[in-house]
Amino acid sequence: MKNVVELAPREERDGPREIAPEQWQRFERNVAEIFAAFGMDLDTPGTRETPQRFLRALFDATAGYDGDPKLRTAFPSERPDHVDGRHGQIVEGPIGFFALCEHHALPFHGAAHVAYVAGEEILGISKLTRLVRLYARRFTVQERLGEQVADALVDLVGARGVAVHLEAAHLCTQMRGVYEERSRTVTTFWRGLYEEDESLRREFLAEVRDRRR
Repeated sequence: MKNVVELAPREERDGPREIAPEQWQRFERNVAEIFAAFGMDLDTPGTRETPQRFLRALFDATAGYDGDPKLRTAFPSERPDHVDGRHGQIVEGPIGFFALCEHHALPFHGAAHVAYVAGEEILGISKLTRLVRLYARRFTVQERLGEQVADALVDLVGARGVAVHLEAAHLCTQMRGVYEERSRTVTTFWRGLYEEDESLRREFLAEVRDRRR
């Protein structure tokens, strides 16, 4: 199933995420009950508002579901007509991101490197950061996050090739399960010219290594 690129603000579709005050109160009571059952003393100055703060933090951490209308802005590539531009990469990174794993709702965080070979249009450099964080601020998995960023660049500006490299630490393996504190998960995704041209892939991965030093 293809990833759907959702870039418009939700008010242009179903409306922004809205939670009525009575819903917030019910959610806070439910969270408070869970926290208390797990051992938290909710009757201290530092914890009385913890359920409310927790819910607000969770809402903010999933703001990617609201879309980002600024990603619709694109510009002409400025490439001369007689230049093919087949190997003209645009590379941005490291782009820091935080996401919530949909399996355990625990965070994973790391850095993304994104590159593309422009077609007729380009995005402003800051838009690549916005694009990564749009999809990171959702319940997701690292594999889907990379696929969505790659597909979105193709859909937004008709990129002739896209490369996405993600490296992240997952708290679901560090705080529970195998308790592997130093593990990192690395994923790479290719579209278009990057799938066809090994030299483009090598150049991109070399750039990623250089930027990590």
